[in-house]
Amino acid sequence: MQTNPTSSLDLPAPIASYFANETTDSQAVARCFTEDALVVDERHEHRGRAAIAAWNADATAKFSFNTELLAAETDGACTTVRAKVTGNFPGSSIELRYRFTLAGDLIARLEITP
Repeated sequence: MQTNPTSSLDLPAPIASYFANETTDSQAVARCFTEDALVVDERHEHRGRAAIAAWNADATAKFSFNTELLAAETDGACTTVRAKVTGNFPGSSIELRYRFTLAGDLIARLEITP
């Protein structure tokens, strides 16, 4: 399980850290977020660092996957990252959009959609 970032992507530090840790360290992923952050994935909401850590730990326990970052756009506090995710999950391989909203040096919201 790993993330293969494209070297040409210039991501804000908390987003780069999110992708660097998404398959290896759920607590490090949670520390990328504000205390009351919201993650929306597969139409389910996960609010707060503890819930975000549990969501990430659950995903990595169920599936092995690789994330290849394809492109990123930043508009103010919002950054959208397009990525190809492959692994042993139903529907693999899929291109996803990760819509991050930053609050200072942390992620306040992440919405993941196909």
